[in-house]
Amino acid sequence: MELTDLKVFVMVAEEGSVSRAASRLDYVQSNVTARIQKLESELGIPLFHRHPKGVALTDKGTTFREYAHTILNLSAEAVRAVQETAHPSGQLSIGVVDTVNCGNFLNALSEYQSQYPDVSLSLLTGTSSELLAKVLNHQLDGAFVTEYSDSPKLIMEYTEQDEVKLLTQQSDADASDGILSSSSLANRKWAVSPKGCPFRSRLEQWLQSEGIVLANLIEISSLDTLLGCVRSGLASTLLPTSVLYGEFAQLDAHAIPEQFRFTQTSLVRRNDRFRSNAFTAFVEMVKANGM
Repeated sequence: MELTDLKVFVMVAEEGSVSRAASRLDYVQSNVTARIQKLESELGIPLFHRHPKGVALTDKGTTFREYAHTILNLSAEAVRAVQETAHPSGQLSIGVVDTVNCGNFLNALSEYQSQYPDVSLSLLTGTSSELLAKVLNHQLDGAFVTEYSDSPKLIMEYTEQDEVKLLTQQSDADASDGILSSSSLANRKWAVSPKGCPFRSRLEQWLQSEGIVLANLIEISSLDTLLGCVRSGLASTLLPTSVLYGEFAQLDAHAIPEQFRFTQTSLVRRNDRFRSNAFTAFVEMVKANGM
């Protein structure tokens, strides 16, 4: 069993198609087919169900995929460990929820890149669940996520608390006195992120506690567009105060009930033996500067 066979198997499993896997790997299709057949012969079991539209993993294939991922990831980690230099360098991929990607954090990133120019830094935005999955799949070295729950597979390197507030247009008369009646909440239009966003869930919980169903809403995937809707007076939203930066600093921010008021953003990584000097320096930067 060779590492190349495992790479081919994982790619076919991801694509659900031998031809698409061959295209991504830049292999001829017959080579991919031969490697899969060789692997199945060595294991003595079928790894895929064949059907007219492609392939699907068998139950045993699903089990084998988890081990294949582990072997390939350990192999890549071993290479990184022996090639590691004393000075931070190489690739560093960090995931960031939108609510962190502003203000002080960007200034700290600029300082990090100036101090460690040999690090090739890449940032990927997404929801907490998406980013955690990519950390566990070795697609990210670490990620900033909101409302993180402890996991034996992950280590929390840093956490910071932020206050969640109702954000409205600066001239919102109903909210200006800080007193929000149930009727005022019920009659509002809300700008929210897609399902899975913790702040959308928190808004739903708050409104439910007031006997209100979150129905009058606009679903927006871009944080800037969402805040732009609030600034224009089109809608209100519920977000941490960390987003009140730059052109959105003048939005009105209003306190909400205590049980919904605070959130935590954490920097997490895999619970691996190896941690690159680039990531270690990144953690030190975050601890020194905050988010």
